[in-house]
Amino acid sequence: MMYAAVPGTVYFIGAGPGAPDLITVRGRDLLTQADLILYADSLVDDALPAACARPGIQIIGTADMHLEQIVALMSDAAHAGKVVARLHSGDPSLYGAIHEQMAALDARGIPYEIVPGVTAAFAAAARLGVELTVPEVVQTIIFTRAAGRTPMPPREELHRLAAHGASLAIYLSVTRMQRVVDELLAGGAYTRETPVVVLHRVTWPDETIIQGTLGDIAAKVRAAGFTRQALILVSPALDPALKRSPQRAASRLYDRTYTHRFRRADQSGDQA
Repeated sequence: MMYAAVPGTVYFIGAGPGAPDLITVRGRDLLTQADLILYADSLVDDALPAACARPGIQIIGTADMHLEQIVALMSDAAHAGKVVARLHSGDPSLYGAIHEQMAALDARGIPYEIVPGVTAAFAAAARLGVELTVPEVVQTIIFTRAAGRTPMPPREELHRLAAHGASLAIYLSVTRMQRVVDELLAGGAYTRETPVVVLHRVTWPDETIIQGTLGDIAAKVRAAGFTRQALILVSPALDPALKRSPQRAASRLYDRTYTHRFRRADQSGDQA
């Protein structure tokens, strides 16, 4: 059943990490019903809105627009009873800059809804064939970024987060790779041997993946020349040795000797 759009509503839709078919079914349904599509054309594949839109509707890229212009377009269309799709890369709730857009719509009394999307960190884990929460190795994922033109709150400085030794997904920071490495090592939980993967435009046709450790990743990224649209993953879960010794990091969920709500433990012993 198609998700029905409500006229006069703005929908903030996550386009996913890059591949057009990684948008959610709900997001796609809403794009097919939209009367106006505004999309972040610097980050979202042009093919996605073009493939979903009804003939003749407005599709506007917003890379060269400021907040007031975007809000004015959304507001005018919504006040006219139109369905507005505001298409963001990844998931809108992560570095999507939707907070200020929603505040402006609230001030104008315009209803809106957020449609989640696949963020780059999860697309990266899928592409690498890894689980970011491996039992008895790491059970926490931190989404963050390095300080730049937008400063970080003091308690969220990268070296403080690195002290946990968790899986880190670091967005918007590839141009500061050496500083990122220095801060991660300063946290004390990671070493120069800690696995790191940098994924440039993950799931796009020109996707590039660089694997390394904290000891060598900065030089590899510098040689690749990445300046944007790259995600940094740092985690002990990226260690390929974990798959070679699965019993070292096995979940209890499917252990036959483990009882849970839906299954009793198997006490029959080893099978021939």
